[in-house]
Amino acid sequence: MVQEGIVLGHRVSKDGIEVDKAKIEVIEKLPPPTSIKGIRSFLGHAGFYRRFIKDFSRVSKPLCTLLEQNRPFDFNEDCMQAFLELKKKLVSAPIVVAPDWSLPFELMCDASDHAVGAVLGQRKEKVFHAIYYSSRTLSDAQLNYTTTEKELLAVVFAFDKFRSILVGTKVTVYTDHSAIKYLIAKKDAKPRLIRWILLLQEFDLEIKDKKGSENQVADHLSRLEAGDKREVKESIRETFPDEQLLTIQQIAIPWYADFANYLVSGLLPPEMNSQQKKKFFHDVKAYYWD
Repeated sequence: MVQEGIVLGHRVSKDGIEVDKAKIEVIEKLPPPTSIKGIRSFLGHAGFYRRFIKDFSRVSKPLCTLLEQNRPFDFNEDCMQAFLELKKKLVSAPIVVAPDWSLPFELMCDASDHAVGAVLGQRKEKVFHAIYYSSRTLSDAQLNYTTTEKELLAVVFAFDKFRSILVGTKVTVYTDHSAIKYLIAKKDAKPRLIRWILLLQEFDLEIKDKKGSENQVADHLSRLEAGDKREVKESIRETFPDEQLLTIQQIAIPWYADFANYLVSGLLPPEMNSQQKKKFFHDVKAYYWD
């Protein structure tokens, strides 16, 4: 008898309904911030969901004090407790919810110098609810991409990651790089960019520009991996499963093609000489039965 399983994106067991751990792994593995910039980034992420976090101001106060002017950076025990409590709330309902297939999906994507991040979610009563967090470190080759290419790669990464959910649905993509909209309409882009754009045409998507200050969640995720020096286990795939774009297959011409053309339309191969024609008519009689 099955004791537990994944239903509509949530783990259902004898203990009740929980968020699927695979969807929140990125947040659960967050290391404590080690700089003022890291504190500001984390608080921006958590603050995006503050309406769901009870006593957000009280819980986050030890971290907020580190942002005061001329205050030395001292990540003490109170700060650690605040960090752990906020992190716990970020991976629990109602922030992380199951997808509602009657609603359109939204993707928040962002790229830093070293990584890309994405959050899949839906807006219910004008409030954004996260469904899945994800991020990935860039490979050595991808580190050399331009800023625009990295931003577009973040979108490709997100659609590859959430492909099974997003195929056939309406998706609004928020990114802080308005040039992506121009690239998608451009006809003389680099071959790599054209290839990505062709991949994205499988989806019903709309690109909307969103400033980095308003795209706190994806921006934070894209910068998490930059500070993580562990070996990259899986690089970003720049191809989709079963990709068959621009593939040309050589179809073998059947041996009886000339016979069929002659019987249907009376046409003979133009390069035949008289001897070949004689043999051809002989073969037609041998292989064709009325």
